[in-house]
Amino acid sequence: MLYLWVKALHVISIIAWMAGLLYLPRLFVYHCETAPGSESSERFKVMERRLLRAIMNPAMGAAYLFGIAMIVMEPAWMKQGWLHAKLLFVLALTVTHMMMARWRKDFEADRNTRPQRFFRMWNEAPTLLMIGIVIFVIVKPF
Repeated sequence: MLYLWVKALHVISIIAWMAGLLYLPRLFVYHCETAPGSESSERFKVMERRLLRAIMNPAMGAAYLFGIAMIVMEPAWMKQGWLHAKLLFVLALTVTHMMMARWRKDFEADRNTRPQRFFRMWNEAPTLLMIGIVIFVIVKPF
């Protein structure tokens, strides 16, 4: 029964983390349209900071915590290829998260030089990684 609660909390954490990973680059797209120092730009800075610090960072931490707890409860998974593939994709998702955190700092300091198109393309990365993760966990192709 404890395992099911941990699994549910893991899924909830992932949903919250993914919501942030999908929304933050969209905020960056809109932020690109504003003049540095403008009222709109300052509003986007607050929204981006709150999304990252209040939702994305805690959700990522919780996803890791509950994911590790499930592996501790089911250590035999460490011998299965699908888990290694999933963890590789989770690592890529984490790197994406960290890059977004850095881009947020660039916006915060009014030094973003990237165009909207850049953030539109990065908006797709979390989706592609999530698709891979779900396939590895559900289908377990190897």
